[in-house]
Amino acid sequence: MSSVEEGRTMVFHYTGTLADGTVFDSSREGRPMEVQIGAGQIPSGFESGLMGMRVGESRTFTIGPEDAYGAYDEDLCRRVKKERFAGPEGIKVGMEYEIAVTPNRSMVGTVIQVGEEDVLIDLNHPLAGKALTFEVECIEIRNS
Repeated sequence: MSSVEEGRTMVFHYTGTLADGTVFDSSREGRPMEVQIGAGQIPSGFESGLMGMRVGESRTFTIGPEDAYGAYDEDLCRRVKKERFAGPEGIKVGMEYEIAVTPNRSMVGTVIQVGEEDVLIDLNHPLAGKALTFEVECIEIRNS
């Protein structure tokens, strides 16, 4: 029986939860996820947790921020003048915007504060700085 290893494609269902039990993502209500192991399609810690699994096996593992979406970085919170937004009067906490960080690169950020003249946008990944627990069920393994 084959197992998950680099270069193979794995099809699986998963549920991802935070330390407080909040589900942040799941494939259980839809189609299973399919990834080629070693292709950089998923965070390295998640991929490591899949290694060696066999079809029909279920596994639960937790990965730290360093193996997922990195540490939370306060320097990635940026103040942006409201005048740079179309319709600045409608900006609300929790909204997402794409902002240019260099001439050739943009990032999606979440509004965390709205001031009189500017907006504070958090450019960290929403899961940065968090340990993530995954429950995974291996459905299929095949050669890529």
